[in-house]
Amino acid sequence: MDTQIKEWIDSTQQKFGLDHYVLHSHELSREVTMLNETDYYLNMEWFPCHISEWEEDHNPDGTAVITVNLLTGRFKSVIFVGGKSFASGTPFRQSGLNDVIKWIEAEAGITYGKQFHLNKEEEGEYHFFECIDGVPLSPSGRVELQFDGEGKLTFYSVYGSFPDRSLLQEEDYTLTQEVVEPLARKQLELLEFPLFDQQEIVPVYGLEEIYIANDGSTTIPFELVWRAGAIVNIDRLITWEQSATNPEPFDNEKLALHETITLEQMLTREKHPDSFPITEAEQTKFIAAVEAALRKLFPQESGQWVLKNLQRERSFIQAILRQNVPSKRIFQRKLILFIDPRQFKVIHYIDNKPMLSMFDEFKLRGSAAVSHEEAYDKLKAKLELTPVYVYDPKRKKYVMCGKLDCQYGVLAASGDTVELNSL
Repeated sequence: MDTQIKEWIDSTQQKFGLDHYVLHSHELSREVTMLNETDYYLNMEWFPCHISEWEEDHNPDGTAVITVNLLTGRFKSVIFVGGKSFASGTPFRQSGLNDVIKWIEAEAGITYGKQFHLNKEEEGEYHFFECIDGVPLSPSGRVELQFDGEGKLTFYSVYGSFPDRSLLQEEDYTLTQEVVEPLARKQLELLEFPLFDQQEIVPVYGLEEIYIANDGSTTIPFELVWRAGAIVNIDRLITWEQSATNPEPFDNEKLALHETITLEQMLTREKHPDSFPITEAEQTKFIAAVEAALRKLFPQESGQWVLKNLQRERSFIQAILRQNVPSKRIFQRKLILFIDPRQFKVIHYIDNKPMLSMFDEFKLRGSAAVSHEEAYDKLKAKLELTPVYVYDPKRKKYVMCGKLDCQYGVLAASGDTVELNSL
């Protein structure tokens, strides 16, 4: 075992009081951060010493699963399986919110109120959201901490970049309901919600949440908000000349998603493959690979699929496709193609058609008797417009936006207002 790795293992055992534990396994991993940087981690599984038998690929209750960021020296997560800890020490005995905040500030190196804020508090359980001076961020980060009745840590997790104001494009929040009203009207759609208990489809007017630029001029759909790893929006209809002969069948290969990381890669800080941009030359080859795969998978469906985007994910290229058929269903057909970026060939695909088939037997309940205008008037007072900083990868800054959302919808048949979560 490498000396540096052993030092981290010994330090972890001492820090979290794992005197009655034995290291079961450890490995290195890496991830792309929200700022497109590569972080390296040491992942450890510690088994309680009294555990002598366990199921294969199953961690027994009390197992400590711990991950430390090797570049920052800070722990990303500490999870005791089943919420049961055999560690020594009770750091949270008689602790309240202020004690938890101080512990997180020291452990994660972030400041309460400026970089994280309380979201939910229960007995022995605390949830925080990532922020800049109290304003939420998107993509959003979080901190969670839990401890048992004795004050033993049972769960700790930190996810997010937690930037300071240097990554902020400074501007005052100016959006109002009046400014965004034209956009809000356009966002309100007549959708078809499945009611699983009744096995029915019910038409509902609902507003899909969206980000609006601070000047009110442009919108950013939730699914297009920047994610870890390179992504390119394509929005291209895929067509081909349909052959009279049947094409070769598609061979859906098994994906190897687990990446083995070496110590040398960590020491040299090798960049994660997902952090590299997708060049225009690559895009052309990936689009050709998508067309070739669709010709095999759906030979009679030329012009029926739209390639929405290409994105790097776990060293593959994922091509996300939607059907070129307008649908009011909230669950819509989606196809994911996995492309080998070295061979420029689709090797695996996932189609959600089998999942959607469960709705084939659902009956449509009622029809739209309420107009779009009437539905908007019923929901107008229930619209929520809140400030949020959204990361712009082109400017490499968080920019001020407004999050437009509504927790309610209007039943199109009756005109009744309902909470969407109740559906």
